Amino acid sequence: MTPERRRRINRLKKMIVYTVLLMILLPVMGCIILGIKLHRANRSIETLEGQIAYLEKALQESIDAADRAEALLEINEGIWRGSEMEQETESLEETEIPEEMEEISGNDVMAEEGRKVYLTFDDGPSIYTEELLDILAEYDVKATFFVTGKDKEGYGDIYRRIVEEGHTLGMHSYSHEYSNIYASLDNFREDLEMLQDFLYEETGVVSRYYRFPGGSSNKVTSTDIHEMISYLNDANISYFDWNVSAGDATSISVSSEQIINRVMEQLPSRRVAVVLMHDAKEKRSTVDALPELIEKIQGMDDKTEILPVTEETMLIQHVTYEAETTD
Repeated sequence: MTPERRRRINRLKKMIVYTVLLMILLPVMGCIILGIKLHRANRSIETLEGQIAYLEKALQESIDAADRAEALLEINEGIWRGSEMEQETESLEETEIPEEMEEISGNDVMAEEGRKVYLTFDDGPSIYTEELLDILAEYDVKATFFVTGKDKEGYGDIYRRIVEEGHTLGMHSYSHEYSNIYASLDNFREDLEMLQDFLYEETGVVSRYYRFPGGSSNKVTSTDIHEMISYLNDANISYFDWNVSAGDATSISVSSEQIINRVMEQLPSRRVAVVLMHDAKEKRSTVDALPELIEKIQGMDDKTEILPVTEETMLIQHVTYEAETTD
């Protein structure tokens, strides 16, 4: 065999060996890569399962909180109705309302029988506030606006128009930043006083009504809500939650028809209804729903009134404050 032929044979043998090795290594490497990807996928699944479990727990807690709030509201209204029934059996002489009754139900215990509806709008002013005010003016209806501090957005005329047209100007925090407002009592106080001073400068009105961002039953605050309620009481500021929700608070889009239906489903069971709605750039459906909603409420019966929140309004509160007593 010539040397040249031998070299060709050796090269061929090497090629065969390399080919076999590649055929073995490629599947092995593929299996390793797939194994790594599978491991990562399993870890991702475990993470997602943990997140789902957490969200389910949070949702259940939210539902439980809503149930508790609903129960408190029913108790408040039961006390209110019970007081009226007792008055019917007593003489026509006026009786003094106990202080604890005023704290729970406001000064509306003596009101005549009928339904009172309070339309309230949170988070404004917004690009839609003027349109909301136009609709309210068209129907000669007064509402309540729980506003935030927007001094840099040029909404001064809107704040003033709310007051000038007879609506109630309420406070909904200056910043609406939960992490800041609820970090401490000092933060809460500073935010509220900043908003109250700002609104006075813009409108000449000292607002005495407050709505907690997320409501008094919110699960966000790291500060005891009772401390903040005590501060509001000391400052002679009444806070209002709600017992009817329009369902427009979430980022999920709802139609005007859904808003109307939801409110009208809840109103018949309420003698005093504080309706939660929102005034924000994402809430076009709320604006569209308002005319028909007002018409349906006005058409319920002759004893149904739409009113702005005043000091005479029954307090609707998810969490009530009881002052500490000493022996």
